[in-house]
Amino acid sequence: MAALAVAGVASAQSSVTLFGVVDASISGYSSTSRDQNNGVTYDKLGFPVYNPFYVNKGSVKVSRTTLANSGYNSSRLGFRGTEDLGGGLAASFWLEAPITNDDGATGVSTFARRSTVSLSGGFGEVRLGRDYTPSFWNDTVFDPFGANGVGTNLISTAGGFNTTGGSGGFGGNPNYARASNTIGYFLPPNLGGFYGQVQYGFHEQNKYDSGDFTPKASTAFVLNPKTGAIEKTDVAAAKSRTGRYIGGRFGYANGPLDVALAYGSSTSDDQFYAGTTSKVNTLNLGASYDFGPVKLFGEVSRVKNKVDYEVAPFTDTTPDTNLTGYLLGVTVPVGAGLIRASYSSVKYDLNQPESFFTPRAADPKANKLAIGYVHNLSKRTALYATVARVSNKNGAALTVGGPAFASTAGFTPKTSTGYDFGLRHAF
Repeated sequence: MAALAVAGVASAQSSVTLFGVVDASISGYSSTSRDQNNGVTYDKLGFPVYNPFYVNKGSVKVSRTTLANSGYNSSRLGFRGTEDLGGGLAASFWLEAPITNDDGATGVSTFARRSTVSLSGGFGEVRLGRDYTPSFWNDTVFDPFGANGVGTNLISTAGGFNTTGGSGGFGGNPNYARASNTIGYFLPPNLGGFYGQVQYGFHEQNKYDSGDFTPKASTAFVLNPKTGAIEKTDVAAAKSRTGRYIGGRFGYANGPLDVALAYGSSTSDDQFYAGTTSKVNTLNLGASYDFGPVKLFGEVSRVKNKVDYEVAPFTDTTPDTNLTGYLLGVTVPVGAGLIRASYSSVKYDLNQPESFFTPRAADPKANKLAIGYVHNLSKRTALYATVARVSNKNGAALTVGGPAFASTAGFTPKTSTGYDFGLRHAF
């Protein structure tokens, strides 16, 4: 009996694969701000006040040239494996680490790109761990640039990664591209082209019952190692829901057509005693169609930064911020190469209150044009080049990457340009 048991274990089919991408580029970025003042200001009643001594400051440009990584595909190193359990059942794991091959500073110290274990069969797949969110997939699948490099669409830039400058504060979304501590379910692949997934991410925060025992915000005094001075700092209260994510994506792919609808809700912050919960809710629809000579891409997206109040106050409420964006893109095969181009646009709705004495300011908006070329030297190695330009209006401050706009008083962010020239090798 022992011999038969050993033989049964040995007969199980399993495999482990080492894989990765090493992508390096020479990249340049520049962000230009302009002084749009002409010596005219407005008083509380809205009447113009002219200053004849005002001297326009012109413009200021902040630029940077780097040897970067992940301009075409994100650099990574990973391990994945599958064991056939018999009866159509399989167990799998996937551990994928980000690497910064330009300086070697980041290696296999964290599997922050993906770290999952799963069980799959005729019922579909149940996946546990850190993984892409359903609401992010449309931003990358239906972008000709795959949300990489200076060509990344503005829906992704504004809705997820805009942590430096810009309007709306969506950079506070902790679960834009990936979410930790998740349980995901994927439909089986034999549904005639229909596919889908749902995902729930635990916040893993402490919850007190009764809630009166929830720790309150406190003040602490700490030593600043740079100045040697004792400084006052606030210690945040326990956050009982921050980090939770729930989302789903459902689509249809058959032949040249691929279309998908996705929704995600991420709890970005909450304050127990204030009775507030902040969420970033994303709804997007994307599609692509391959005509052969060209492949077209499109996406529309709606993101809302929403604050829920347990008891709505009469004043001092934080207005919700809405972001509406769209993307149009195309890829054109040319011999061993591929031309890529996209146009994306976003507009913020800050929902600012309006009164006679304080007219409502125009909402920030931006658009972006990107074009690039990929030349495949082989199935695994490619040379690529991308150039992109962002135009900002009404206070938006989105960039192609690199440095933020100059924050000197009186300057308004205007344009951001950038380029990537690089080499990608996959294994």
